[in-house]
Amino acid sequence: MRSKDRISYFYDGDVGNVYFGPNHPMKPHRLCMTHHLVLSYELHKKMEIYRPHKAYPVELAQFHSADYVEFLQRINPDTTNLFPEEMAKFKLGEDCPVFDDLFEFCQIYAGGTLDAARRLNNQLCDIAINWAGGLHHAKKCEASGFCYINDLVLGILELLKYHARVLYIDIDVHHGDGVEEAFYFTDRVMTVSFHKYGNMFFPGSGDVKEIGEREGKFYAINVPLKDGIDDGSFTRLFKTIIAKVVEIYQPGVIVLQCGADSLAGDRLGCFNLSIDGHAECVRFVKKFNLPLLVTGGGGYTKENVARCWTVETGVLLDTELPNEIPENDYIKYFGPECSLRIPTGHIENFNSKSYLGSIKMQVMENLRSIQHAPSVQMQEVPPDFYIPDFDEDEKNPDERNDQHTQDKHIHRDDEYYEGDNDNDHHMDD
Repeated sequence: MRSKDRISYFYDGDVGNVYFGPNHPMKPHRLCMTHHLVLSYELHKKMEIYRPHKAYPVELAQFHSADYVEFLQRINPDTTNLFPEEMAKFKLGEDCPVFDDLFEFCQIYAGGTLDAARRLNNQLCDIAINWAGGLHHAKKCEASGFCYINDLVLGILELLKYHARVLYIDIDVHHGDGVEEAFYFTDRVMTVSFHKYGNMFFPGSGDVKEIGEREGKFYAINVPLKDGIDDGSFTRLFKTIIAKVVEIYQPGVIVLQCGADSLAGDRLGCFNLSIDGHAECVRFVKKFNLPLLVTGGGGYTKENVARCWTVETGVLLDTELPNEIPENDYIKYFGPECSLRIPTGHIENFNSKSYLGSIKMQVMENLRSIQHAPSVQMQEVPPDFYIPDFDEDEKNPDERNDQHTQDKHIHRDDEYYEGDNDNDHHMDD
């Protein structure tokens, strides 16, 4: 048992500048709201706070194809019409629009997850948090589901340099398809995703029968759920499956994607989870006392996303937070009650006991097919990724320090509508 966890937390205020466009449900502004809520509860005093480096294109190309990375780097909203073939090839467009500073946005959130993995690898912390990360749908050569660069795959590849086995857990309402696909043929990574499945729900994958192939057979676990699952059913199933996974797989490190669209009242979700139910999963994973990398993910009712990830930051710090939200720059978003907890939802629960029992039985049966943790012959550990000689901090430290004296306080009135659950209404442009 560790005496006290050392926690590294990654944040760059520039992520909140990014705007996907009117009517688009993804609001990076939620990251500013989360950070300021974390500050208002004074949780920053219990962690080491870092601004991540901006991931270099060559780092992103450790997973993504070089031509895809290069295109993301040079495309901008004014030039999309010049490249219709590439836009279609790389699946850029409606769900994954090209917006100002798109590539820098990807560099920041991917850099945070890479830095988090490296600090864990070098035993500089026990838990690393990057709420800007967790964009689990991006594929090797294409964008998908609001995700452009798959920071989770990049982070896991980094962790594999030091760890024989990595466990990936995903509690986003959507299937973690990009991460599963990247490691579908290997036993070095076990992916476990709890998600809504069926009725054409995005991305359409994640059946319990998808279990991995070749060396990866039985190392992909999918827990497909129906609308309306509640705290009790979800957390019971989660704890039973994850306890057995950790016992059998014996991972050296865990990556936990905490997509908040599985919360009740999410704009795109269909579950009934309260923040306490969602956070209980984080608390359970923390108790294994394994190195832990925690990211965000989906979440489209942004005031609830901020509440959730703040509560979960508290859980990781073993700190109980009072329900009354302290004064902060975004307090108006949490009115009129200004309370931290939200109640469970009231969607009908279509997950019968017999259905959940059959899913659990199939997962346990697949786990029994793994007799013991796979033996991996570890090679000599390669050096941390080669970074080019120049250093942005050294190029012009005065300018950089001045620019980031404090993280920007960003209010986006075009993203906030009183009392309508953050929907974009009455937008003409």
